[in-house]
Amino acid sequence: MIIVAQILIVFVALEHVYIAWMEMFAWTTRGRKAFRSLPPDMFEKTKVLAANQGLYNAFLAAGLFWSLFISNPEWSKNVAYFFLGCVILAGFYGSVTAAKSIFYIQAVPAILAFVAVLLFM
Repeated sequence: MIIVAQILIVFVALEHVYIAWMEMFAWTTRGRKAFRSLPPDMFEKTKVLAANQGLYNAFLAAGLFWSLFISNPEWSKNVAYFFLGCVILAGFYGSVTAAKSIFYIQAVPAILAFVAVLLFM
């Protein structure tokens, strides 16, 4: 069952790789489609801010991938807990401050992965 936890961690990590790519490199194109609530003229103006935010999402993804390569099982779990916890908090915060859908897109998969790590790793 450890594979279930690892698959969920990979899913959350890949999701954050995608978010990082969108915010860092495709903010004015793909970002417009993902964040329809923002006025169209804001994307060019906020490109640098979005890129910075994207870098933080890349760090989350890197931490989650790192947790899968740690040979010590206890440290692997702890690192996974930390980065999944960061994703969960970011998902909650984003759902309150930006769009409610962020909770379902970002926090729910991380919550499922966190529970899987708790139960299976």
